[in-house]
Amino acid sequence: MAGRFATLVRRLSVGLGVASAVVAGSVVAIGAVNAANEAAQPAKAESKDPIVIGHYGSLTGAEATFGQSTSEGIRLAIRELNAAGGIDGRMVELKEYDTKGDPKEANLAVTRLVKSDKVVAVLGEVASGLSLAAAPVCQKAGVPMISPSSTNVRVTKVGDMIFRVCFIDPFQGFACAKFASENLKATKAAMLYDQKAPYSVDLAKEFKKAFEKMGGKVVAEQTYSGGDGDFTAQLTNIAASKPDVLFVPGYYTDVGNIALQVRKLGITCPMLGGDGWDSEQLGKTAGKAIEGSFYSNHYAPDQPDEQVKQFISKYQGAYGGKTPDGLAALGYDAANILFDAMKRAKSTDGKKLRDAIAATKDFKAVTGMITIDQNRDAKKSAVIVEMKGDPLGPKFKARIEP
Repeated sequence: MAGRFATLVRRLSVGLGVASAVVAGSVVAIGAVNAANEAAQPAKAESKDPIVIGHYGSLTGAEATFGQSTSEGIRLAIRELNAAGGIDGRMVELKEYDTKGDPKEANLAVTRLVKSDKVVAVLGEVASGLSLAAAPVCQKAGVPMISPSSTNVRVTKVGDMIFRVCFIDPFQGFACAKFASENLKATKAAMLYDQKAPYSVDLAKEFKKAFEKMGGKVVAEQTYSGGDGDFTAQLTNIAASKPDVLFVPGYYTDVGNIALQVRKLGITCPMLGGDGWDSEQLGKTAGKAIEGSFYSNHYAPDQPDEQVKQFISKYQGAYGGKTPDGLAALGYDAANILFDAMKRAKSTDGKKLRDAIAATKDFKAVTGMITIDQNRDAKKSAVIVEMKGDPLGPKFKARIEP
């Protein structure tokens, strides 16, 4: 297959449950019917054809860990579903395309999924800006889309076919402000955010609103653009304001470098951020500079929860002992919520599937109990994690309820 996307195939055998490794930017075919079964039951019924779903994510590029982790979570959920017999005996097949972190690529990927691949539902994206670029395609086509982790409030406002399984920025901003005020005892906050990223802009706005409502004061506001390398001017202004906490609602790709420069300039207060920090690359980039800082997230690998422990065990068994981050957990949850809706809808018709997703209530997921509200958003708690330990990584600190 030619064009703007590098494509390759991953097939998971039903009998063996073994995935063949492929590179990102792929089309993944999971749950292919065993050849022996095909011989025994040659084209028995159309109802046994695979159910095709899609995923689009940043599998390469600056934010590649976002898409890769999400993909691994989705594929683990599909593997488990198919091993248990699929949906009424039908296997689930995944087609997946790389957005490269580019809004135009995201739009093209989803167009390809709904028009060429004829998927019945789409999972993705992580970054809110990429979901906003692609969601209108699903809405127009009448194909349900579930974002695992786009927190910007505008994503689901695109239309009644668009859902998410993560919390939204108004709550995430509140959670960060509450932690800063109550746990860190901060009364003065400074903010440094990415002026070109909808996620970062809106999260900064929500944090400020909540923090000031709690009696705090934002004493400095500075901006940058994703990919900038020098933050000296902004951080010099922030240092002069003497904040108790520095709120940086950016992506890990920038936060690591920011943290290094924060400490180099002698700013000693804790840094605080949102779920965009969640990547193993953050600790590798920032090292000691990020230690003792905090961010809001959807789950913590060490939180005391039996379902979390089981998920981590299965994930590590599938992916060479690697510990799943929050994006992997959300990919897994998004896929399982979709499968639960398919079972209840007893149909892959777009409207019937949409109605079943919308009716999701008290779904026990890895990232918490999930109920889809009238806005197609997930009502759920958040956790605050602290960067600490050896190896340096996120450790459970607090849970914030909605």
